[in-house]
Amino acid sequence: MIEKNSAELTAWVREYLPKMCRIRGDLKLFPMRGDAGFRQYFRVNSEPSIIAVNSPPSLENNLAFVRVSSHFSEHNIRVPKIHAVDLCRGFLLLQDLGDSVIQPLLTLQNMRDVYAKAEAIIFDIQRLPKDVRIYARYDEKMLRSEMNLFNEWFVEALLSINMKSRDRKITEDLFERLIESAIVQPQVVVHKDYHSRNLMLLDNGELGVIDFQDALIGPITYDLVSLLKDCYLGWSGNIIEDRVFNFMRCLSSRDSMDLVSEADFLRSFDWMGLQRHIKVLGIFTRLALRDKKTGYLKDLPRVINYVLDVAVRYPALKAFGDWFRHRLLPNISSRIDFAERNHFDG
Repeated sequence: MIEKNSAELTAWVREYLPKMCRIRGDLKLFPMRGDAGFRQYFRVNSEPSIIAVNSPPSLENNLAFVRVSSHFSEHNIRVPKIHAVDLCRGFLLLQDLGDSVIQPLLTLQNMRDVYAKAEAIIFDIQRLPKDVRIYARYDEKMLRSEMNLFNEWFVEALLSINMKSRDRKITEDLFERLIESAIVQPQVVVHKDYHSRNLMLLDNGELGVIDFQDALIGPITYDLVSLLKDCYLGWSGNIIEDRVFNFMRCLSSRDSMDLVSEADFLRSFDWMGLQRHIKVLGIFTRLALRDKKTGYLKDLPRVINYVLDVAVRYPALKAFGDWFRHRLLPNISSRIDFAERNHFDG
């Protein structure tokens, strides 16, 4: 269905192309790398270039994208300007921020400077008014629903493990602990997918933010752990902790978490990350098995390491950590390899 819309999208782009954009020769749309959703991106051969998006309204929440984009932009968070939008057909024309996502650009030498800029944007996002007309609440129901993907897709579909009552008891106990930890944190606006593939290095050296349509009101550590425990790249524990405590000191200067110790803040950060990575194991597996986007399988080992690192560090999580190591870990490598080779359906 998406491919069938390409001619219609081209005609729409021709009609709504901003006057500032000039075309030499025929109008052409060049496909770009997609994301985990169902959106298709095209670079238009205009000067300056512009991005056309085919975002099926039956599969993507385009109104949320427009609302969040407007709110971020109003508060000086650098997001692509929307030049035109057709919500009924799911067509958008966006400012082209270039190709420089920070993921391949990061090194040990530059990461501190880049992450300082990224963390400053997190603070800007957290200062946004918590407008419930724009942002849903990251409540217990949503947190639990996300983690249930782990049982359904990672454990049962990928690993072919039939979860018994004891297995479900262990995961349910974990989910309850992680939910409680999340909802007692100060609640702020969060991007929800704040990592190295969604941050762009702009020509002026600043960072632009993309893929923000799922922003909501959630735990204050969420975007920080998404950034520092990135599913697509990894840093040493010492580097991560150094940045976590620096972030906490900045929070303290804003009187957000005056009474929280470093150990308590790190625990909130780690447990929030565990919730996110449990969810990601389910989502990446679903993307591979259901949507045939098997490239996400190669990132599973990193996410698994994040999970195990936290599970073995905190005594309250020991039962889950032991269960994961003994019940799941022996089958993981072979099942990931099999899924990559066969694109199987579970």
